[in-house]
Amino acid sequence: MTGSAATDRVVLTRAEYDALLDRIEDAEDRASLAEHRADVRARGTTAVVADALPVEAVERLLAGEHPVRIWREHRGLTARALAERAGLSAADLSEIETGTKRGSVDAVLAIVKLARALDISVEDVVQS
Repeated sequence: MTGSAATDRVVLTRAEYDALLDRIEDAEDRASLAEHRADVRARGTTAVVADALPVEAVERLLAGEHPVRIWREHRGLTARALAERAGLSAADLSEIETGTKRGSVDAVLAIVKLARALDISVEDVVQS
């Protein structure tokens, strides 16, 4: 049978489609678990746990609280200590944590510095 990508079609029932999505999700979950286990083997449990947030912190993230504040508190840092570690003013950090400093080049550079100072990825401190 010949055909182009534009005319090739596959028809599934809703049940077949849902089962396919479930299998894909299960495969992604298994891959994530394998990646986590490899990370634990490579870095050790203590290092891996240090990069994880407790449930309460995740709930705060989901409620919209700024990730920088949550990670700062998780790392046991005062605002002044984090600002100093990141090479920022306390005022700049405060504006980032309260969401009043957004979008400028300076704010983006500050987020990069804060992520480095917190020893996490930039993606972990960017609000969506």
